[in-house]
Amino acid sequence: MRFRPAERIRRRVEFQQIYDRGLKVHSRYTTVFLLANSRGVGRLGIAATRKLGGAVQRNRAKRLIREIFRRNKLAPGFDVVVVPKRELLHASLSTLETDYRSLVARSLARAR
Repeated sequence: MRFRPAERIRRRVEFQQIYDRGLKVHSRYTTVFLLANSRGVGRLGIAATRKLGGAVQRNRAKRLIREIFRRNKLAPGFDVVVVPKRELLHASLSTLETDYRSLVARSLARAR
């Protein structure tokens, strides 16, 4: 299974809408914003800022987040924006996956 273009959030307007109207949940490794969409498919946006580190660190964080999202289709019908924290760079993929699952489960319980 690939991470398809229909599963991506790219435009600034969409990010801003999710920040303004979405549910915000913090964890040790990320901050996640969640907002229901009318598409029926889960979409992912990643906001890796320069606070995270240089281009290499930001790209690694984005690759990890995309892989976790691709493996765990937990939020169909929701737009998910992930803002990684520095701790994410030092964690294993399995740890991040467990954290993401619990975070999205908590978020979905609060959003519904």
